[in-house]
Amino acid sequence: MAVGVQSIFINLPVKDLTKSIEFFKALGFDFDEQFKDDKGASLIITESIYVMLLTEEFFSSFTHQKITDTSMENELITALQVESKDAVDELVNKALENGAEDKTTKLSEEEEAMMYYRRFKDLDGHLWEVMYMDMSAMEA
Repeated sequence: MAVGVQSIFINLPVKDLTKSIEFFKALGFDFDEQFKDDKGASLIITESIYVMLLTEEFFSSFTHQKITDTSMENELITALQVESKDAVDELVNKALENGAEDKTTKLSEEEEAMMYYRRFKDLDGHLWEVMYMDMSAMEA
């Protein structure tokens, strides 16, 4: 592990913290109650990867810069690798049922041979990619 990194915290601004928490809970995610208040909430991805959902005002206090207008621009894509194609579909379908927008794009034939993925835009316009990597196809 490079330079002793132990955890990753991704910080994302959200317009309505309560709605964002409800959205991600509906997808099956948990939150770390130690890091949850009226300004932010710690979404648990794994035991060492977290997404901090921060109110726009609180987020702005860290950077003193404008927040990206996700209706016109992308600031990043958060990609999650899961254990199967069914897990990809389950997570993305839950997201779509809870107000997300499908943003899946076509892969090349070469990419499709080794990866199954779908992408959605959450309630705040952040892009999330959920993928299954077929490691046997990569070895061939």
